[in-house]
Amino acid sequence: MRKKIAIIDYGSGNIKSIINALDFCGAQGCVVDSALQIEDFNGVILPGVGAFGPSAKFLKTKGFDKAIHDYVSSEKMLYGICLGFQLFFTKGYEDGEHDGLNLIPGEVKKFEFEDKNLKIPHIGWNDIKITSTLDSKKMFNAIGEEEYFYFVHSYYVLPKDFQKISSFSHYGKRFCSSVAYKNIWGSQFHPEKSGEKGLKILSNFINEVNA
Repeated sequence: MRKKIAIIDYGSGNIKSIINALDFCGAQGCVVDSALQIEDFNGVILPGVGAFGPSAKFLKTKGFDKAIHDYVSSEKMLYGICLGFQLFFTKGYEDGEHDGLNLIPGEVKKFEFEDKNLKIPHIGWNDIKITSTLDSKKMFNAIGEEEYFYFVHSYYVLPKDFQKISSFSHYGKRFCSSVAYKNIWGSQFHPEKSGEKGLKILSNFINEVNA
């Protein structure tokens, strides 16, 4: 029996590609648009392509903020992708200052470079350097020390606790490209667009989800 993974639809989604990736990995992606629905699943993905402020406001207006905190407290698996990953943090500074979900203490800031050859947004394939925490090893099980993943972003996260970071990348500066802490996983890169290695991360996530 295939595991069912909820994908939160809050109007900022690359949802179809995530459904296809989960299907390839042997799981069923189920789109949910109500905060009450996520408690019925043991695995949830928070996707996202868009702006931090409006997305955070939408989640709070619809009651997803409290539902996600309750869900995480129940020790079920949560994965955030790109903007969904950034929303895990305390504050974001895109067009002002906005409160995030505060699942992980930290901030989301815009890339700023003196080198004008470094384009913003950062788009394309970039390598990651995996950390050695136990949760990182679960997230990147059977993945090499330095692999390439697909990024599309203008903002990066600054976690306060480096022990929650599962990988770093470099684009003009070193930045956190993923976190793994207990049942909270997230990545700035898009695993669903990162070929075989990205699908392996999703498979590792699915393996951590209770049937």
